[in-house]
Amino acid sequence: MSQSPIRKAVRYGLIAGLVAASVSAIGMVETFNERDIITGVITLGQLLLFSTPVIAGYLSIRTDHKNQLNTGPALLNGFIAGLMAAVPLIILILLSVAIPNIRDYLVNVSPALIQGLTFGQGPYIGSLIMTAVMAVLGLAGAAFHLLPEKIEKPLFNGIMATLGVGLFSEILINMFRPFPRSIVRALFGTSGIQPLVAAIVFVAAVLLTIWWESRGAKRYASRRESLTEEDKQRNQRIALIAGAVLVLTAPWLLGLYLTEVMDVVGIFIIMGLGLNIVVGFAGLLDLGYVAFFAIGAYMMGLLTSTSELGIAHMSFWAALPISVLTATTAGIILGIPVLRMRGDYLAIVTLAFGEIIRVLAASDLLKGVIGGAQGILKIGKPEILSFTFIQPQHFYYLILAGIVLAWFVSSRLRDARLGRRWMAMREDEDVAEAQGINLVSTKLLAFAIGATFSGLAGAIFASRLSSIFPHSFNLLISINVLCLVIVGGIGSLPGVVLGAFVLVGMPELLREFAEYRLLLYGALLIVTMLVRPEGLWPSQVTKRELHAEGEEAAHEGIQPEDIHPLTG
Repeated sequence: MSQSPIRKAVRYGLIAGLVAASVSAIGMVETFNERDIITGVITLGQLLLFSTPVIAGYLSIRTDHKNQLNTGPALLNGFIAGLMAAVPLIILILLSVAIPNIRDYLVNVSPALIQGLTFGQGPYIGSLIMTAVMAVLGLAGAAFHLLPEKIEKPLFNGIMATLGVGLFSEILINMFRPFPRSIVRALFGTSGIQPLVAAIVFVAAVLLTIWWESRGAKRYASRRESLTEEDKQRNQRIALIAGAVLVLTAPWLLGLYLTEVMDVVGIFIIMGLGLNIVVGFAGLLDLGYVAFFAIGAYMMGLLTSTSELGIAHMSFWAALPISVLTATTAGIILGIPVLRMRGDYLAIVTLAFGEIIRVLAASDLLKGVIGGAQGILKIGKPEILSFTFIQPQHFYYLILAGIVLAWFVSSRLRDARLGRRWMAMREDEDVAEAQGINLVSTKLLAFAIGATFSGLAGAIFASRLSSIFPHSFNLLISINVLCLVIVGGIGSLPGVVLGAFVLVGMPELLREFAEYRLLLYGALLIVTMLVRPEGLWPSQVTKRELHAEGEEAAHEGIQPEDIHPLTG
């Protein structure tokens, strides 16, 4: 039964209003106001608050058949959605008046927040102004959807490009630091971009979209059709060389801080490529993956540390294979008792294994061996001849080498007989065993190779920091790695890389809002799973599996929403 347009507008408006009131009440709007998107024009907090009625107005009339919409009723629905979005905010404002000690219950509802929500005009006049602003923004969201697609798309791309450049202006500021300060000030404020730069980015994005839609896409398609196989191979080689040059020069273009972020992302990519073998290829849900990361790190610490805990005072390169081999052995030891377990039971056992390793590392039982809560200090750095790896730029290349090795091994195994055995086991263990696949060796190899990459990442991690502590190996590391594999696309190697940049790199760039990082992280996961359930860069197998039901229904004339989730 379809929902009436008015009820739809009211529902979307109230949801948007509750989101706006919630982010205001927990302090996000006030905190995010400290970051400019466009200097002197709009802050991140204002964007967070006032984007809600625009989205509500847009969604209240959204349809694939825009030509069937009547302009008057559609604009009215957007207006209503904006009005409804104002209701929770007005309630919050009036509550702050009715309850003088409201901060005893909602500590972040400060006078500064109420001053901002009322535009400095007092609670009653300010509430009227807020209602008018939200209604107009809801109307603007509906009007935006009514625009012809050839106008809507360039405008949308221009707005998103401008907001994106403003949001991540800190990256550009770091890249422009070598330039004269006068140039930097002309382009950027203390945070955000200057209005002139915003206008240039907006116009450039609009013009580029118009050109691409009118001519660029056709030219690109016709040029691709006219290319011979030799031309395609030559273009691929050129693209590969250009990409390699960009990757190799990235540390010197990005600066110290961003290279540090890249190093963190790279370590998670190595772990993600290893867990992708266990979860993505073999279908074994491992929640204790951080244990192998810790084992590789602690073994590197014990073998190379110059403190009293050091047992061999070996070089990094001599200790590296031993650390990796130790993690591999641990993977086999874990795999043996869980060979007959599947699904939730396997997840619980691996989770327990990871927690056992963490607790042992922090306990006084092994304090004399691995340092307990004090950890291991003075861990050795990699050296090549007389050159010592110290700066983040140095470790960037070491981590990059680890990523290339993990990618090469993963891709070769995926296309080999072992990879096909893993995938057969992932689809159905009973059928795979009936076909003659040895489940024992197949599972053990998955655990062992996955643990190998995790141990490699742990060894590099320990040397990079020169000290390790038990709190660096908590359950959240395993969850983060699993999330980046799922969000990127299970079984997809490029998906692991993209997932690491989205789920690890972006939160690192927003570290100034540390209080809300996990909230933003969770919201990003929810949105990704709703919009792209197959992942940001899925493998072809996963994409076919998730879209097969919808395509089959489309052939039969059934709408996807008519398919019952249990009975089909």
